[in-house]
Amino acid sequence: MRTFPFVLPRLQTERLELRAIDKSDIDALFAIFGDVQTMRYWSRGPYSSPEELQSYFEKTDQAFADKSQLRWGLVRRGSEDDQVIGVCSMYAIDLNNLRADIGYILNREMWGQGYMQEALAAILGYAFEVMGLRRIEADIDPRNAASIASLERLGFQREGLLKERWLVNGEISDSLMMGLLRSSWPHSAAKPSV
Repeated sequence: MRTFPFVLPRLQTERLELRAIDKSDIDALFAIFGDVQTMRYWSRGPYSSPEELQSYFEKTDQAFADKSQLRWGLVRRGSEDDQVIGVCSMYAIDLNNLRADIGYILNREMWGQGYMQEALAAILGYAFEVMGLRRIEADIDPRNAASIASLERLGFQREGLLKERWLVNGEISDSLMMGLLRSSWPHSAAKPSV
């Protein structure tokens, strides 16, 4: 098994800083995870309170302790309020098989500005170039055209459709499985800014 110092580094892109999330971020996070439209293609419905969301983040903190998840908050560089505008996670990290899943969400007010593309490129660079992973997977609702297009621009390939995989708020949805191999990573020459 590959050994790797399991830490959450601060990553930087041209416009973003990716950093750890803490309790002071709960209101900004609830603005994202409590929004019906933002959560439209998530594998669960929106959170109903900041307290409910807090328990979710405590579980993901445990996943970090178990070395199975890294989670970054996205903050615009130079912003005076240091407010989280989105979240990216690398989860189900399997260092034996050098693979992980990614998940991400962005405040609806920030959609269409390329922030998530920028953040994901930094995380993929870290996963492939620093952690040495060989494969990243994503489970996408096939109706989420913007997310699919973003992943395809990063080099992800459509690998299969899992019919009726999720039941969220009484609605059944499918999963489009997408994958990216380190050998196909189009940005392999670029090292992430840590």
